[in-house]
Amino acid sequence: QVQLVESGGGLVQAGGSLRLSCVASGRTFSTYAMGWFRQAPGKEREFVTAIKSGGSTYYADSVKGRFTISRDSAKNTVFLYMNSLIPEDTAVYYCAAAMAFRTELLTTTGYDYWGQGTQVTVSS
Repeated sequence: QVQLVESGGGLVQAGGSLRLSCVASGRTFSTYAMGWFRQAPGKEREFVTAIKSGGSTYYADSVKGRFTISRDSAKNTVFLYMNSLIPEDTAVYYCAAAMAFRTELLTTTGYDYWGQGTQVTVSS
């Protein structure tokens, strides 16, 4: 069992930056692929970015060039650096973990564990 706890959300003006963190429990963190998803009111949860255990990264087109995912296996933590935020980025952001055998990281069904989410609000 893996538990994920996100932090770092908040209210920021358009053009600003935030860093989200997700701390994972368990000794096998380094073997998991990690992802970030977001869900705006009235919308489905959507893929934002993911990072494999080997460091390969994937981004949704809507955040390419603005968001960066990274991981620190020594701290069992994955980070989401968000720059040049726009109001459309407003959502609850969820951290997720996928066991090593998972291959589909761009959809919610590709993940085994989820955090509780952290709210990000971007004002115009």
